[in-house]
Amino acid sequence: MAPYKPPTSGREGKIRLDFNENTVGASPRVAERLRERITREALAVYPEYDEIRPRLARHFGVSEDQLVLTNGTDEAIQLLVNAYVEPGGDVLLLRPSYAMYRFYCEVAGAAIRELDYRPGDLAFPVDEFLAAIRPDTRAILIANPNNPTGTGISADEVRAILDRAPEAAVLIDEAYYEFSGVTALGLLGDYPNLFVSRTFSKVYGLAALRLGCLLTQAENAAILRKCQSPYSVNGVAVLAAEAAIEDREYVEEYVKQSLAARELLYEGFAARGIRYYRSQANFVLFHAGDRAAEICRALAERGVLVRDRSYELPGCVRVTAGTPEQVRRFFAALEEVW
Repeated sequence: MAPYKPPTSGREGKIRLDFNENTVGASPRVAERLRERITREALAVYPEYDEIRPRLARHFGVSEDQLVLTNGTDEAIQLLVNAYVEPGGDVLLLRPSYAMYRFYCEVAGAAIRELDYRPGDLAFPVDEFLAAIRPDTRAILIANPNNPTGTGISADEVRAILDRAPEAAVLIDEAYYEFSGVTALGLLGDYPNLFVSRTFSKVYGLAALRLGCLLTQAENAAILRKCQSPYSVNGVAVLAAEAAIEDREYVEEYVKQSLAARELLYEGFAARGIRYYRSQANFVLFHAGDRAAEICRALAERGVLVRDRSYELPGCVRVTAGTPEQVRRFFAALEEVW
C-alpha cells in the first residue's frame, strides 16, 4: 500500500482553493454555540448523541434508525467495507476518485477492480460499469459528484446500478450534494443495498471536526453500528453540527457564491484558452500540461493554494470554486505564472 499523504501544512493565511472546503469558514452560529457550551467540565464527559440524531434525521429527511453518525466520511467508508467485504471479496471502484475508497478496501484485503472515467470528457462510463458488475461483487463505491473530475450521475443511473448489483453494498458518497442537487436518498426505501454518505467537511465548513453521516435502511444501520466504536464522533463536532444545520441561510448563501465562482472559473479559463472540465461540484479541473506542479508551487508562493492532480490525470490541476472574489484573486495570480 502507498500511504495517503495530503499536503495540509502551511495553509494558514492563504486562499484555500486546494481541498474543496468551505473557503470562508463555518457559520458564525457554530462559533457562538461552542463558546456557550464548551467548558472544562463538558470536555471531560464522553459525548452523547440522543439530541443530535433526531435533528440530523429530520435534516436529511430520514428516520432516526436509518442514520449512523460517523467520524467524517472516512469512517463511513470504513464501516461499510468492514461490514460487507470479506478478504478477497470483489469491489468495484472508479478511477480517479476519492483515495480512501481504495485505501479501506486494501486494508480489508478486498479484490479491487477499477474502471476509468472516459478519456476526453471524463464522463461516467455507465454501460461499461454496468457490464463490469458481477454476481459476486460485494461492494461498489461511487462519489456523486466525483472528486477530482466533478463528474455526476443521475438518480436513474444510480437506480440502474442498484438493480444490477442486488448482492452488493452500493455506497453513493454525496459529499458535494449541495452543489449538484442530485441525491439518491429518495431511493432508500426501495433498495436494501443502498448506502448514502454525507459530510459536514465541505459546505458546512466543519472539516476540522470530522463529522459525517451514513444513511441506509434501518436493518443495515443496526449492522453498521456493531462495527463502530461507541464514541467515534466527538462532542464538539456534535455541538457544531447542531448549530450548522440551523443556519440554512448561511449554507444557501455560500452555495450561491460557490456556484457563481464556478461560472467565473469557466469564463476565465475559456477567455485564456485554457482547457477545463465542467463540474457538478465546487471545484474545476483545468489543464496546465507539463507545468502543472510548477504552476501549483508558483501560485502557493503568491498565497493561492490549488491541488496538483497530474499524478492521476496528466497535466491537470484542481481549483476550488470558493467565492467570486477568491476566483478573481486566483486568476490575478495565474496571470503572473502562466
